[in-house]
Amino acid sequence: MKVLCLHGKGTSGSIFRSQISSFRGKLPEGIEFDFVDGPFNSNAAAGIDLFYDPPYYSWWENDSIDDIRSACEWLNEYVAKNGPYDVGLMFSQGCVLGSSALLVHQEETPHLPPPFKSAIFVCGGPSATVLEEMGFHVSAEARERDIASRKALALQAGSSAVLARGSDRWTGLPSQNSGLSDDQLREEITSPYRIDIPTVHIYGSKDPRYASGVHLSGICDPAKRRTFNHEGGHEIPRTAAVSNSIAGLFKWVTEQSDAQ
Repeated sequence: MKVLCLHGKGTSGSIFRSQISSFRGKLPEGIEFDFVDGPFNSNAAAGIDLFYDPPYYSWWENDSIDDIRSACEWLNEYVAKNGPYDVGLMFSQGCVLGSSALLVHQEETPHLPPPFKSAIFVCGGPSATVLEEMGFHVSAEARERDIASRKALALQAGSSAVLARGSDRWTGLPSQNSGLSDDQLREEITSPYRIDIPTVHIYGSKDPRYASGVHLSGICDPAKRRTFNHEGGHEIPRTAAVSNSIAGLFKWVTEQSDAQ
């Protein structure tokens, strides 16, 4: 069993290793985790420098179609050299990269194996720009929430918020869901097709980017997906209950990929 691990922007493979240590300890032995560093140097993600030393990396420098597509090409080359991978495990910007690579694969090279046979997306969503380029309809409400939630995340994850409020800093984005259910949020993006490998979607109801994580689950095959709300912020909580739940979902998705 081989797992490709894609970190969030402004962190690193070694930081991601630390972030998932609690649930990794509950997985069977013999699983190989490949913690990759993004190809670009980056400033630290908000609040990360309080806990982890540099270097920090990102998967691209600008949120443009060209940069994201270049990152997908970089990822495909890495997988061709170091794979194959049974699972892609991603956090935040890593989710954007992984979901974009899967969509590009499905649109352009569906006759070839995908970058990984199954995916676990943690606290991350798709790129609205990539979706629109590929023929998805992204509603104006989803676009507005995306912009507002990025600003809220920068404030709530920042060093001053961490020092002032600790874990209480996570308040989500009060207006982000407008009282909508997860199913209603999923309807805000109309999919001409869906990511069709087994997927797990982990997000927290206090994360300003919560809706983005739900949106990503909506463009994946509902018959092959599982979702889990860890009820925290833009993070991977290390409580025993959350770690056990994620370990169980990891087992489920690997069983599904083996059955493909």
